[in-house]
Amino acid sequence: METKNEYIGSSFDDFLAEEGILEEAETSAVKRVIAFQLEQTMKENHITRVEMAKKMHTSRTTVNRLFNPNNHSVTLGTLERAASAVGKKIKLELV
Repeated sequence: METKNEYIGSSFDDFLAEEGILEEAETSAVKRVIAFQLEQTMKENHITRVEMAKKMHTSRTTVNRLFNPNNHSVTLGTLERAASAVGKKIKLELV
């Protein structure tokens, strides 16, 4: 007797939603992308995390939170200051 896999034909998003973790996964993914973009720009401009903190007028601990994939409490204001510190702007879009 052949068993049918209930997930064949469904999307990964459907699976995450069924598991109740879609929103958390999306939030984590967005944060990782932003952190990656910030790190790349910092490397290109030879900016250390200490220098980043000075430019943002904040602590290195706050800057480290930007790059911690498990910390989802980073505010929009912090992201805007981080972007400004590396000469960028934040663009938010509802899709």
